[in-house]
Amino acid sequence: MKKGFTLIELIVVVAIIAFLAMLVVPNGLRFLAKSKRAEAYMNLNAIYVAQKAYWADNGEYTSTLFGKKGAGWKPEGYKGGTKDENFYYTYGFSGGAEGTQHFTGKLQEPASTLSMTHANKNSFVAAAAGDIDNDGNADILMINEDGEIMVFYDDLAD
Repeated sequence: MKKGFTLIELIVVVAIIAFLAMLVVPNGLRFLAKSKRAEAYMNLNAIYVAQKAYWADNGEYTSTLFGKKGAGWKPEGYKGGTKDENFYYTYGFSGGAEGTQHFTGKLQEPASTLSMTHANKNSFVAAAAGDIDNDGNADILMINEDGEIMVFYDDLAD
């Protein structure tokens, strides 16, 4: 008597594994996108702290995050806005220069996505933007002078 599996038994096992993979992969991708968003929350809070320190010293907020007259913040490991960055989102304020007003992350979201941002004597709104699920729509989060983080566009909802 020969021992082993028949072709039908192998096909059934492969079909079961494929079905289970169909159930698991979408949830896994959603968890990956949520972990990218957690990075954005952390960096937006760091921008908030830098802005508060700048305001304490100068009596106003600034749209320059790093460099001369800047708040002294840039993402850890910043390499110039390439796809090789250690962070995913684009952070900061619209307009201005890469590496001073905004920092482009691995997802390469353009700074124009940050168009609703501003900084003046009494208030600021900084943003983080990135297409975390690769659907062509950017996830956009904002933080203001009160430390309130708002989801402007929820890329995880669609």
